[in-house]
Amino acid sequence: MTLKKPSVVLIDLDGTLVDSVPDLAWVTDQMLDSFNLPARGETKVRKWVGNGVKSLVKRALTDQLDGEPEPDLLDKAIPVFMSLYEQHACVESTLYPGVKQGLAWLKQQRIRLGCVTNKDARFTLPILDKLGIHDDFDIVISGDTLPRKKPDPAPLLHGVDFFGVTPDKAMMIGDSVSDVKASRAAGFSIVCVSYGYNHGADIRTTEPDAVIDTFAELESLF
Repeated sequence: MTLKKPSVVLIDLDGTLVDSVPDLAWVTDQMLDSFNLPARGETKVRKWVGNGVKSLVKRALTDQLDGEPEPDLLDKAIPVFMSLYEQHACVESTLYPGVKQGLAWLKQQRIRLGCVTNKDARFTLPILDKLGIHDDFDIVISGDTLPRKKPDPAPLLHGVDFFGVTPDKAMMIGDSVSDVKASRAAGFSIVCVSYGYNHGADIRTTEPDAVIDTFAELESLF
C-alpha cells in the first residue's frame, strides 16, 4: 500500500504512541479497592481503554464493556480515579517500539506533527514530557481542548486549521475505531497500528487506508 505523502500528520496517544495500560490498570484497581470492589487486572483494562475516563470507570465498576453502574457510585468513583491518575499517569507507561524512529523520519520529511487524544491535558502533557516526545509536536489537542472529542471530527479539523492546510493534505495515525471514524468524517487519510487498544477487535475490520505493526514501517508507506 502506497499512500500520498501528507503535509500534516496527527497522531493518537494511548495505544498508538504510548502503552499506558500498566498505569491505567494500577489506578483502576486502586480505585476499585477504595470502594471494596475486586481488582480487574491489566488484561481486562487493556480491552476497556480507549473511550475516555468515564467509560473506563463504568467498565471497571461493572466488570462489563457496556455496563452501567449506579449513578451515585459513578459520581464518587470518577474523582477518585482522577486523583490517583494525576499521581500515577506515567510511572510504568512506555513508548511503543519504533515510535521515536518514526517521529524522527516524519520530521525529516518536513511533515508537521500534532498529537490528538481524548485524554485530558493535565495527564497528556506530563506523559509526553516524561517520555521525551512533547517537543516533536507543534500542537497537542487533548480531550478537554474542545467541547467534542473523537470520534467527532472536530479535534482533527481544529488541527488542520492550526496548520493552515486542507483535510485532504492530512493523515491521522491511530489505533481504534474512534480514530477511523473521526478521520473519515474529517476527510483525512487514516493509518492504524495493529497493536493498540480496540477492545480486543482487529483494527483491520474498520478498513483504514493502511495498517502498520510499528512506526518504523511509516517509511514504506509513502
